Amino acid sequence: MSGTRALTNLQMACPDCHTLNRVPEEKLGQGRCGRCKAALFHCKPINLAEAHFAQHVRAELPLVVDFWAQWCAPCKMFAPVFEQATTELEPRVQLAKVDTEQAQQLAAQYGIRSIPTLALFRQGRELDRVSGALPKEQFLQWVRERI
Repeated sequence: MSGTRALTNLQMACPDCHTLNRVPEEKLGQGRCGRCKAALFHCKPINLAEAHFAQHVRAELPLVVDFWAQWCAPCKMFAPVFEQATTELEPRVQLAKVDTEQAQQLAAQYGIRSIPTLALFRQGRELDRVSGALPKEQFLQWVRERI
């Protein structure tokens, strides 16, 4: 049919129970988890541990991960920027934080050498990364240019 667009369902992981869900693209912002019924977006980054990282990275919805550590001053400076960015990037992108001190194996697996490191994933692939605390507008531009 000409002039009509096929409905697209995007796969994404629930920030609460980490179950993969299929959500119609046009209803991303209102989506609820089919398992736990929690909202799929909370307007704040998801704190990811190693146990649930793979579910979120495999999703079709882009995922930006902030690899950080509690002792890192630039990480602490960047944290409010990252959190504020969720209100501008959701529901087109999910944002998550990984504490490299708690997830050392994951940090080693992805070759995290400096923090903060921001990595963009989609469907199990790392698409790009940048290291260092970015100003909000620069961070938003980096994400938007890559999704």
